[in-house]
Amino acid sequence: MNYRINDIDRVIKNAIHVMEDSKYQIFEICESARQELLLITQELETVFKETAETIDKVDRLELDYRRSRIRLTEVSRDFVRYKEADIKAAYEKATQIQLDLMVYREKEAYLKSRRDELQKRVKNVEQSIERAETISSQVNVVLEYLSGDLNQVTRILESAKNRQAIGLKIIVAQEEERKRIAREIHDGPAQSLAHLVLRTEIAERMLQKKEFGLVQDELVDLKGQVRLGIEEIRKIIFNLRPMALDDLGLVPTLRKYVQDFEEKARIRTTFETVGREVRLPSAMEAAIYRLVQEAYTNALKHASPSIVSLGITYQAQIVKIVIQDNGTGFHVDLTEARAKDNSSFGLIGMRERVELLEGRMEIESAINQGTKITIHIPINAEPRKE
Repeated sequence: MNYRINDIDRVIKNAIHVMEDSKYQIFEICESARQELLLITQELETVFKETAETIDKVDRLELDYRRSRIRLTEVSRDFVRYKEADIKAAYEKATQIQLDLMVYREKEAYLKSRRDELQKRVKNVEQSIERAETISSQVNVVLEYLSGDLNQVTRILESAKNRQAIGLKIIVAQEEERKRIAREIHDGPAQSLAHLVLRTEIAERMLQKKEFGLVQDELVDLKGQVRLGIEEIRKIIFNLRPMALDDLGLVPTLRKYVQDFEEKARIRTTFETVGREVRLPSAMEAAIYRLVQEAYTNALKHASPSIVSLGITYQAQIVKIVIQDNGTGFHVDLTEARAKDNSSFGLIGMRERVELLEGRMEIESAINQGTKITIHIPINAEPRKE
């Protein structure tokens, strides 16, 4: 058996090495594509601006050309008032305007063609980035699954299939969360920083031209952009792990979450606590926070409630969490069966988290009767010492 394990271990290590190299290659491809997308986007903005200016120029030239033709006709008919020099000047002016109009029409056609081409390239590059991110996500899932201890992998292979599926779902969920965070950073702070670089370059050019009034306005706007960027980063950090959990504890952090949920979702909420609050182990507080967050998110997505309530009861050896809504409800047995068949991580993931805490979760629901989730988690009644 040992030699088989060694052979498997060697194969897995070789596979991990190859996939690690592939992961970094995919990352480099992704970064190159993002840089290309940034350059194309900048060029597209320039082309949009030039196209608009050229269209305006063509419109003005067409108007001038019509006027010059009218003027030419006028001087050509009235030989008494206008001399040959007037006719020649009117003709030359009309010809020059006609030539300018032809040139700008050609430029307009070229810019429109270039604009369409750049828009297609932007779409293709965005699709390439999305495909690369998907492949990278899949590679990360496999890597994390293979990188575990071989004996643990062997035990998993010998365990029930449903536990294998749950383990893989956890890894997939973790990877999806990382992908979501990466997108938030890319679409939020990363874009803001790139925009700030461009704005500082504009301010620098203004300083060179000694346009101090415009520079002041630009700096005011830049300060606002920086504040927005800081706010976006703080939101991402809070979503990763609310710092208030460590500083204030579970109840104040949940109270703030419930208030924010009510403001954003426009759904009335209530929050009540019973018993003397005690500080729990950090991992347990984080797990309870995520369970409540998942329950509120599910209610918002699927139940369409007008009120969601949260209750926490501290007992001697157990903390009891009750999340209840007055939404559409569902058939519990049927929904959980579908969740298993469809690899859904909502209810299955919540149950798995509760089981990891050696607790139990009960769900009561019926169509048009709302939903009530009750979670019992065993705890040490002594407050955690800081």
